Amino acid sequence: MTSTTQTLPPGAKPLGPPMVGEHVSMRTWLAVAAGMLGAFMAVLDIQITNSSLKDILGSLSATQEEGSWIATAYLVAEIVVIPMTALLTRVFTMRGYMIGTTALFLLFSTLCGFAWNLPSMIAFRMMQGFTGGALIPMAMTLVMAKLPPSKRATGMAIFGLTATLAPSMGPTFGGYLSELYGWPSIFYINWVPGLLLIGGIAYGLDREKVQLDQLFKADWLGIAFMAVGLGSLTVFLEEGNSKDWFDSLFIITFAALAIVGLLGWTVTSTTRSQPFVNLGLYGQRNFLAATALSAAMGMGLYGSSFLLPLYLGQIAGYSPMQIGEVIMWAGLPQLFIMPFVAKLSSKVDNRILCTFGLLLFGGSCLMNAYMDASTGYDQLLLSQVVRAIGQPFVMLTLSNFAMNGITPKDMPSASSLINMTRNLGGSIGIALLATALSTREHFHSQRLGESVTGFAGATQERLDALTQSFMGKGFDATSAADMALKAVDGIVRREAYVMAYNDGFFLTAAVLFGCIFVLWFSDKVKAPSSGGGGAH
Repeated sequence: MTSTTQTLPPGAKPLGPPMVGEHVSMRTWLAVAAGMLGAFMAVLDIQITNSSLKDILGSLSATQEEGSWIATAYLVAEIVVIPMTALLTRVFTMRGYMIGTTALFLLFSTLCGFAWNLPSMIAFRMMQGFTGGALIPMAMTLVMAKLPPSKRATGMAIFGLTATLAPSMGPTFGGYLSELYGWPSIFYINWVPGLLLIGGIAYGLDREKVQLDQLFKADWLGIAFMAVGLGSLTVFLEEGNSKDWFDSLFIITFAALAIVGLLGWTVTSTTRSQPFVNLGLYGQRNFLAATALSAAMGMGLYGSSFLLPLYLGQIAGYSPMQIGEVIMWAGLPQLFIMPFVAKLSSKVDNRILCTFGLLLFGGSCLMNAYMDASTGYDQLLLSQVVRAIGQPFVMLTLSNFAMNGITPKDMPSASSLINMTRNLGGSIGIALLATALSTREHFHSQRLGESVTGFAGATQERLDALTQSFMGKGFDATSAADMALKAVDGIVRREAYVMAYNDGFFLTAAVLFGCIFVLWFSDKVKAPSSGGGGAH
């Protein structure tokens, strides 16, 4: 591992915070708020296409499997650009980079709405991810670089909201817009927060000198290895389940490229005096524990946002708008809870707060692990509210753990790495759950099939009753018997899927509960309330 104390590039200004106790101007708060808007917009766009995918695929004449690349393209580009933000911020300055990348994000968002076929949509989504992905770590960097320690808990609370609210609100927002104005509107809506972001950053941050010479001195070999490694890993995770994992040469190729790229990135990073992102931070115990937990949180966050809409659409037959009305309850209460958590974080050991949050979040997944085919809005409301209460306790404290003891010059690297790890955790979680869903559905189908046979008395009675019912509707005996058989088969498949979804929530709960043990390997941390770093 490289040393965690990087020397700054010649002429680069340290991203240090203001003096302790210094008054934070309205301009600075405006810049921080604009940064949060950018992070929210970028995370929202990961999942906003999910609820409208059927409409998008229909108008682009694409299959469901081909359509998976619409999300994969965005994720690949986003995960590649996140570690590069520290370098690009040094080159173009924080103000210049945020304004430029947002303007390009809006351009590519608009082009997504105008996409004329699947390849054009995938290309524009990739460029949208590459320009939008940077906005996620930039929001955290703004909090650490522009706010004094006493105000950072508030800043991190708002950042935590963007990370947890957006995955909950994405399907809701996408469903409403799609149903009311058509699917292109989910891309055009970005102009509202995008223009506010550009205005807020232009007014709130001072101009600094662009340092293009940093581009020529950059570790481009390390960047190439990183891009190949993270990009291939994301493709491997996103497409693996649909292509039967290692039965596919395509997936084996990307797995090999991921290993080569990640190893190459690690080696070049350890041998360069100026790596583009400081991987040596993983050598700090607190930061390592926080990033491991961040990956697990990503699995829980994106995993639960993946399972529930799928269940509601497939089993309960909900429309995108109805799904959104259920999912939003995992988001809205957080607006009221996060300020309370921010206050507590400066008074209570953050390990206790995080444990409480993980217990609630894991508990809410356990509450979802006992669903049946009739489970709907009323039965899911309580678990969604419990999830909304738990998530802020985890997100805010994880940010405090990760940034505790990080020097000002390493803050952009730390922000990039923790956000990259959370997104990777989300991809791993969705890949695991998608695979578990199909394997467990097969398992439960076989088990139920062993019980529901033509020789079982209860099955025979049900088949007879259904056959009589269909004959009463005017069908002949042979057709009625066939329809009864298909109806029973459909019930078996449906029950197998419900049991598989329950297993998925059990798995998510187990990961979140397991995190509690990892958490206690980190130091005692409290958010500073009136100066100084986090206490150990």
